Amino acid sequence: MQEKDFGKALKQKKVPILVLDQKWHRLFALTGKPDAVLRAERELTDLLERQGQMNNDLRDMKKLKKKLMGEIVANMEGTHAEKFGAAESKRLEENRRMIDELNDKIEEAEDLLLELPPRIKEKNEELMVESMNYCYTRLRINMQEADEIAEWIARIRKELKINIIKKQNREINSRQIYSYMHDIFGMEVLNLFDLKNEEVEERLEKKKKPKTEGKKTEKE
Repeated sequence: MQEKDFGKALKQKKVPILVLDQKWHRLFALTGKPDAVLRAERELTDLLERQGQMNNDLRDMKKLKKKLMGEIVANMEGTHAEKFGAAESKRLEENRRMIDELNDKIEEAEDLLLELPPRIKEKNEELMVESMNYCYTRLRINMQEADEIAEWIARIRKELKINIIKKQNREINSRQIYSYMHDIFGMEVLNLFDLKNEEVEERLEKKKKPKTEGKKTEKE
């Protein structure tokens, strides 16, 4: 697929916010996140935090505006007419001034909140592309290493079979040599040399034991 067609198809797909998905974080458990992923993650996180803060600020500003409007309406309806004087009039003007400021800030916050979702979506898609590039690179490396390990296992298996045969041949040859020595030189001479070469005699005896025990078992 060409890059242009790929990008167009990608825009039509809905992608969850990656930094909020624990499984996304686990993609990098083995090697850690590459620099390109870390950079996109940080920028996306900043946008999400800004969106969350703006929503909180907007909610607080609307709450304060509602309170100020309530005080103005109460005064206009004469609820505090008996106490209404210069101080109350000044406070009423201050409330109106604050409401005007709040209206500007609310409008600014709402405009910004309209701008943030597309920016968050764009940055999330960028993070997805960087993540997918990493994952497919990792998959290729894993497959290459798996193939190399498979070749190593096959080679070792072959070498193991050869070495097992070699080991068996050496043991058979050792028993033959010892038997011929016994026949040629006799037990007394052989015993003297066994004492001098205890490690050889012990190894040969160990090899004989399983066969001896097996014969005893059969007789029993």
